Amino acid sequence: MRRARTALLPAPAWQVWGALLIVYVVWGSTYLGIRIVVETMPPLLSLGIRFGLAAVIMGTVLVIRRGPRVLRVTRAELLGALLIGGLLLGIGNGGVMLGERDVPSAMAALIVGVIPLVVLIIRRLMGETIDRTQVIGVTAGLIGLVVLVAPLGLSGTVAPLGIFLLLGSTIGWAYGSVLSRVVRLPRDPFVTTFYQFLAGCLFGFIVSGLTGEMANVHPSSWSPQSLVALAYLVVFGSLIAFSAFTWLLQHAPVTRITTYAYVNPVVAVALGWFVLGEVITPPMILGATMILGSVALIVRLQRSPKAAPEPIPEPA
Repeated sequence: MRRARTALLPAPAWQVWGALLIVYVVWGSTYLGIRIVVETMPPLLSLGIRFGLAAVIMGTVLVIRRGPRVLRVTRAELLGALLIGGLLLGIGNGGVMLGERDVPSAMAALIVGVIPLVVLIIRRLMGETIDRTQVIGVTAGLIGLVVLVAPLGLSGTVAPLGIFLLLGSTIGWAYGSVLSRVVRLPRDPFVTTFYQFLAGCLFGFIVSGLTGEMANVHPSSWSPQSLVALAYLVVFGSLIAFSAFTWLLQHAPVTRITTYAYVNPVVAVALGWFVLGEVITPPMILGATMILGSVALIVRLQRSPKAAPEPIPEPA
């Protein structure tokens, strides 16, 4: 079983809210970054490059600061970290990379925003008891998802395959989050992050090769905008924001951290409209309102002292 978390460490309120602001803005902006990356770069290969670079940087910093022994883990811890990394960063983030070839970044963020709802469904399928009010929240969120994506999918405005891949990514995120509560992971969260980055890198390169994506790689066609966006995902999305996230886990209540689940989509929609000129339609507004409202309801319910702490999906 995974070790229980220790008590929260005291920290000034401005530091907590500063770290939350980083997670709010940076993770919300990664959907725009991904959209720009996949305009000219292969999705799976860029996934492998992103997390490969992040793993190299994270591993180098850890070794320099703490020595090479810091990366030594048991076999069970290694397999656990690779499994969770494959689900979260491979299937979860890989699905977003593939889906955003056909789906606007704003809609992608709203679809991925149902992850807390999918987590509840998976927990129920695994035999856990779910509060009736939470069931109402899940139902409202799923109805909101249908309102959001059905009109555009049926009309051909958005490719159904892109929607399917994004929905698949939410299952990867959610299942990885649930399993992270029970598998054995390294004690140091930054070491866990290193091996999860490594898993995402291996997933991207291996699947890219198996699907034939690598056979059609033409680096000369990669635009400067895509390369800059990829660098942004590596530095800000994977390293800075995740470091802020890890720090928050030690200094802030889980219920406060989970507020990013309904702030990120708002940031993504605003950036998609402002930077790429993506259209915001009435069905999107209605569906997004239902999704974000249901997520907010579930997060609020988790503030109950009797509620078990919920796993938090990794960054996009």
